[in-house]
Amino acid sequence: MAKFARNLILVLLPTVFLATSLEASPQSPPAASASEQSSVSPTPHSPASSSAHAQPQNKITAYTLPPDLYRKARNRGRVGFASRIIGFFYGLLVLWFILGRKLSAQYRDWAEKFSKNRFVQAFIFTPLLILTIGVLQLPIDVFQESVSKLYKISVQPWASWAADWAKAQLLTIIIGSLLAWILYAVIRKSPRRWWLYFWIISLPILLFGMFISPYVIDPLFHKYEPLSAKAPQLVPELQRVTRRAGEEIPPERMFWMKASDKTIATNASVNGFGASKRIIIWDTTLAQETTDEVLTDFGHEMGHYVLGHLGKGFLFFGAMIFVLLYLGYRSIGWLLARSGAAWGVRGLHDWASLPALLLLFALFSFASDTIGNTFSRYQENQADIYSLEVTHGIVPDAGQAAAHSFQIYGETVLVDPDPNAIYVLIFFDHPSVADRIHLFVTYDPWSKGESPQFVK
Repeated sequence: MAKFARNLILVLLPTVFLATSLEASPQSPPAASASEQSSVSPTPHSPASSSAHAQPQNKITAYTLPPDLYRKARNRGRVGFASRIIGFFYGLLVLWFILGRKLSAQYRDWAEKFSKNRFVQAFIFTPLLILTIGVLQLPIDVFQESVSKLYKISVQPWASWAADWAKAQLLTIIIGSLLAWILYAVIRKSPRRWWLYFWIISLPILLFGMFISPYVIDPLFHKYEPLSAKAPQLVPELQRVTRRAGEEIPPERMFWMKASDKTIATNASVNGFGASKRIIIWDTTLAQETTDEVLTDFGHEMGHYVLGHLGKGFLFFGAMIFVLLYLGYRSIGWLLARSGAAWGVRGLHDWASLPALLLLFALFSFASDTIGNTFSRYQENQADIYSLEVTHGIVPDAGQAAAHSFQIYGETVLVDPDPNAIYVLIFFDHPSVADRIHLFVTYDPWSKGESPQFVK
């Protein structure tokens, strides 16, 4: 979803952080979106055609790159960091421009002239605002996609990219308009407690959104099929892991996703909630990795599944959202008193105040991202440890299999071996590839007579 969409939903339904944190790829570079994880197709080899437990030829002790790839990876890391910082300030500038030029006040006037019904007004004002932000943010989005293509990390045709962009706008218009209507109904009903009531309302909405996402939203951007139909020989191997974990994940909850039309990056994820929860394995993962490597990827996702990261993340980010909404409540009055008249905003109850709320939440969320990403990295580290433990005895050398998977991944998508510490702190929702490979090649409680953390 485009950045402006995330910004809009951030103020209307900040709990989207939970879904994105748990559905992120265990191997995805922190600055890369789905469209950025694409590149020139590698020579595929299916785990079906390789031996059941093929081992990498060279033992890996640390994440390293040859000099030519190292230079490219370092440059890409610097560009990615700079683009994230510039994109943040550019996003603030876009919102300030909309307010300063009184565009939001103009859109409000149009909505009020068209209808007296508040629901209808929401579906006039919000789409105009969304499209304005989207168009103004488009240069940043195009630049980031161009960089991905320059480094051969994206092979998605521009026409396909534009179609995804348009679908993201449409989704944001539908969801954003509905949430804007709810938000401003709550504000008008309770000017002093709107932040609390909207927080309470937003939580079940989030859960519902997470539940329907695999059925409604995800298929708009990728093709999904049962894993049993695409890699039937892999399903029994995966079930060995699930039985070792004491879980029974039926094949019906294991899915293949086509990503090779947009990326060569390997990926797996846990999507959905409750009855819709499923484990997704990208076709690029099946094409590029051995069975052992796929099993360690799957073990990582099993870690999220078994360790209850969905529920824990929901509680953690729910608490963060509570604080963010309260901060927004405490600061929006000051901001509108200072500049509202100049912006043509009549008060918080006015539709035209939405960009001001977006501006405040963008500022607060930038700070809270550091906390949220730290929590996410902690959970991802737990899932990595769980993967090593649950595949121990099933994969001959799980640490080397996982390390080899990430080494190849880093070489393919040019992951910086030594990323900027501030970049990691603020933006990385997963540990760096170097840190993860270090864990894979050093974690061995069995040889030390120690007890594993999760899988006894």
